[in-house]
Amino acid sequence: MNAVTAQLIKILCGNRGLCGRSVAAGILVLAATFAPASAQMSRKPSPMHQPAGAMDKRPDSKKNSLLSIASREEFDSIARVYHQNTPYALPHAMFVIDRRAKNKVYFVNSQRFKFHKDFLLATYLVPRGADVFKPIYIDDDRRFIVGTIAWQKPVEKFTWELWEGDLAPVEIIKTANEAINAHFFEKVAYKPNSIRQEDASENLGIARILQDELNKNQEYLALNTGSAVGRIHIIDKMDDTVEIGDNEIIVLKELPQSLPPVRGIIVAKPSSPLSHINILAKGWNVPNVYIKDADKLFREYDTYVYKLEAKMTDYKLVRASQDDLKAAYISPDQQIPPVNLAVKKLAGLAEMRKKDSVIYGSKAANQGEIIRSRVAGITVPDGFSVPYYWYDKFMKDNRFNERIAEWNDDLEFVHNPRVRRQKLEQFRNDIQKAPFDASLRARVIRQWRTQLAGRPVFVRSSSNSEDLPNFSGAGLYSSVPNVREADKLIEAIKKVWGSLWKFEAYEARVRNYISQKDVYMSALVQLGVDMQKGGVMITKDPFDKDSDDSVYISAVCGHNSKVVDNSGLPEQILFNPKSNSVVVMTLSQQENALAFDDNGDLKETTDKCANAQRRVLSDLQARALAKTAIRIRSIFGSKEQDIEWGIMNGRIYIVQARPYIDKN
Repeated sequence: MNAVTAQLIKILCGNRGLCGRSVAAGILVLAATFAPASAQMSRKPSPMHQPAGAMDKRPDSKKNSLLSIASREEFDSIARVYHQNTPYALPHAMFVIDRRAKNKVYFVNSQRFKFHKDFLLATYLVPRGADVFKPIYIDDDRRFIVGTIAWQKPVEKFTWELWEGDLAPVEIIKTANEAINAHFFEKVAYKPNSIRQEDASENLGIARILQDELNKNQEYLALNTGSAVGRIHIIDKMDDTVEIGDNEIIVLKELPQSLPPVRGIIVAKPSSPLSHINILAKGWNVPNVYIKDADKLFREYDTYVYKLEAKMTDYKLVRASQDDLKAAYISPDQQIPPVNLAVKKLAGLAEMRKKDSVIYGSKAANQGEIIRSRVAGITVPDGFSVPYYWYDKFMKDNRFNERIAEWNDDLEFVHNPRVRRQKLEQFRNDIQKAPFDASLRARVIRQWRTQLAGRPVFVRSSSNSEDLPNFSGAGLYSSVPNVREADKLIEAIKKVWGSLWKFEAYEARVRNYISQKDVYMSALVQLGVDMQKGGVMITKDPFDKDSDDSVYISAVCGHNSKVVDNSGLPEQILFNPKSNSVVVMTLSQQENALAFDDNGDLKETTDKCANAQRRVLSDLQARALAKTAIRIRSIFGSKEQDIEWGIMNGRIYIVQARPYIDKN
């Protein structure tokens, strides 16, 4: 293999293992160039590129939302417009309908908020960290209905629409149509964005405008202009066997419910400029265009690397040159997480310092640093950590590392997510059944019985691939609650080790360019706390970056393990040191709690700790937590922290502190 071929293989396959060995032989043909493909235009498009000023830093209205729209002037005061003062302008504003509040409509100031979730979080209608996908777009019994209202110039009418992946049943569509039209100054027609939505609304007897009416005879539409170099991937049907690489320009026959980051998007059927896919394209700053019958037109280009230039009125799609490949197709170098595999000792938390994260993991090392700092008024549950050395030895002893190395040359594993999911699940099962080093088993059980008196423990995961720059890894790995027996303690450690290879964790590392062969897992064995109250807190106001020393707290009754999954909202509190105020953003709407049962397992219970005013935390408890959070942040060089806490018998327990990473 010559140097050029080697370089091209690196460029095309990247460091992510997306090519097997058999691909190398044909790679040089990708340097050839093709003539441009011109767009046949029947009428001018309506591109949705977001230019400077589309979301002004100084919105027309100071309000977060309006409860009714009485005039075009009021609509314009909250609507954002791409390509203002051009024939392509599409004024539009988001809406949120709260079914729990008798279908109260919020017409969202869309010059201030880019996404529905931004508005819901900023107004504390949902808690920070809560799932804002399934409960809003999928569930039939959803609390919120969210969508967009737009002025459609081609038909001179207002329309309202849902995201194309929204599974709203007939009743949701009917409710939204009635609520919007009851609070809008003129008739608003429904615009379905999928065949499912068309079918669901066909017999409702409501005014509708279909996408076809807006796109008659149109063969090209630049939804988001720009240029990109990527591998053409034509997707005829989206299912769990389809692998989408971040270095691809995808051609879609149907719009998916979700999509990972890509280089460019071409849709073969007309779609709304306000589609979720187009919003994603804007966020990624990649071209997104409609080209009629693109799946047929570009079939011969499939799997080859092309350069797409999408302009407002036409496009060019040409075979990528070697210069294009070198300049615009190379994936970032893989991150190799730091690790120290030389240390065998099982260390107690009090022995560790922050620098020991490369040996024992950041969870344990950070806990040790907090213990050393002697923060007043808190308790860190005692525990010890099994270092990365023992995970590495276990994997080598059982030859699991060899199987990991083979995955890059397994084309089915690389390119078929369904196969990858199945093989990773089998891999974890094999880890669970594999023999465990006898000397380590004796050490773990001895330390559990001597240091922790054999009391119930949580076995927590801590990978060296967590808490990297721009990647936290939070929630990807498994912990095992309240282990009480020696044999189960060993099984719990293996489960924690195996969780490094959960499908979601593997995919997240791929997307963040983390070397799969350089990741390791430690296990933190820590006393469990049966919390009366628990939650998480972050050492900043997530909605105001200029608010120094603020602390945002989510609190639930019972254990904090599922703070955002309990029925109802948690209590949400914001402590502002400038005004020395504790502001309750949402009261507790909790209907259950998690507590230890007689066997030490976490079980759902109807016990509640909220008072008559539905308050979980007293003012003094909230202030004490905020003070603790700010003190912990100072321990780690004033870097913002994400902290898990619990309260038992009036005392604060800190069970985890990690860097707070907010990619938003």
